[in-house]
Amino acid sequence: MSRRRKPFKQPEPEQGVVRDVTSDGNGVVSSVDGKAVFVDAALTGERIVFQRRKSRRRYDEADLLEVLEPSPHRVTPRCPHFLTCGGCTWQHLDAEHQILAKQHSLLQALERIGGVGPAEVIPPLCGSSWGYRRRARFTAKYVDGKDRMLVGFRERLKPFVAVMDSCETIDPALSALLPELQELIGSLSICRKVPQIEASVGEAETSLVFRVLDEPSASDIAAFADFGEQHKMTMLLQRSGRESITKLHSAEAPDKLYYSIPDYSLRIEFSPLDFIQVNHEMNLKMLQQAIDWLQPGSDDTVLDLFCGLGNFSLPLARVTKQVTGIEGELLSVQGARANAALNNIENAEFFVADLFTAELQEPWMKQAYDIVLIDPPRAGAAEIMPTLKRIGAAKILYVSCHPGTLARDSQTLVEELGYKLAQAGVIDMFPQTGHVESMALFVK
Repeated sequence: MSRRRKPFKQPEPEQGVVRDVTSDGNGVVSSVDGKAVFVDAALTGERIVFQRRKSRRRYDEADLLEVLEPSPHRVTPRCPHFLTCGGCTWQHLDAEHQILAKQHSLLQALERIGGVGPAEVIPPLCGSSWGYRRRARFTAKYVDGKDRMLVGFRERLKPFVAVMDSCETIDPALSALLPELQELIGSLSICRKVPQIEASVGEAETSLVFRVLDEPSASDIAAFADFGEQHKMTMLLQRSGRESITKLHSAEAPDKLYYSIPDYSLRIEFSPLDFIQVNHEMNLKMLQQAIDWLQPGSDDTVLDLFCGLGNFSLPLARVTKQVTGIEGELLSVQGARANAALNNIENAEFFVADLFTAELQEPWMKQAYDIVLIDPPRAGAAEIMPTLKRIGAAKILYVSCHPGTLARDSQTLVEELGYKLAQAGVIDMFPQTGHVESMALFVK
């Protein structure tokens, strides 16, 4: 006979002092029963009133009812949708202490998980805290209970679409467009069959890719086209996979967007669904920091793993003898090759390989490299450690989007491959969120 779990009984409000903050922006309180309680939007050192809303085995979750003694670093959130929309988690903490918390998170992970520490901690790399996102994936849904079309991000901790008419972190032109996108999709005959919009901002053009689950009518097509003409944007439909994307209007609209890397005279073209760094300002600073740390010479050879469209490879090709870029997606490799040709770069080559396969036998693996650059996804680069051991490059630059996997891989690089962690620091790629981007330099 199965046992039914007893429903969680709403307890009385409690008081406590916040002893720490998680990357999700939750304050951690040690309650009288000895159980940790995660409280929404509470900051370290604050005395608060909270009410538990959900019980878990090792911790409880709670709502913040009142701040009795606020942190000196608490600020008023700039966005009216904060804590309803799930896009941001840290708008209640000033920008300076957001990035310091991320630096602390990186160093703590390196010590606790990897058992290593950098010889030099580099000050955080920072930029603008608002309006920085040039890419956004919006969810669209017609809500009968509200009798309206919603376009935006998911609610915090819930599967619903947040009611929002602006966003402070995306490009201001995209933010201003949200109410009009709601009106546009709400006017379509297939308004319930447009679940997602992928927005991309290039230097000269903005594109909107509408995912459709049903065929739009002639009037729908006309509405899309009129919207694109009015706002000078490229409008595209995606009926299934990436190969199904079609342009909706204006033969003059470009097939590719682009961004520039002025210091290296580069123009990087990308398709609306290609991966690019969402924060252009920080991307430029990150690229320059990478080259400053590596100090590459004109005779150096470079291996760029997880190279994407050539974001790191092509600047490095300007200052080194040869760059070899490896990426798992064919479309990205084709894009990197096209970008090399576009910029008249002849000393960069790109290949497709599954970098999560331990036994790599490709010819590029058997070459010698002076420098290796790694920019893996959140899962990290554990599978390519045998490759790095065989290559034995003098320098390895690791660009990470997850402190935990960076710390794990750092332990391998230091304890098993004989490298020293020379420098490490964070990059504020995603202000107002708990996302930690970082860079670490390993030397033989």
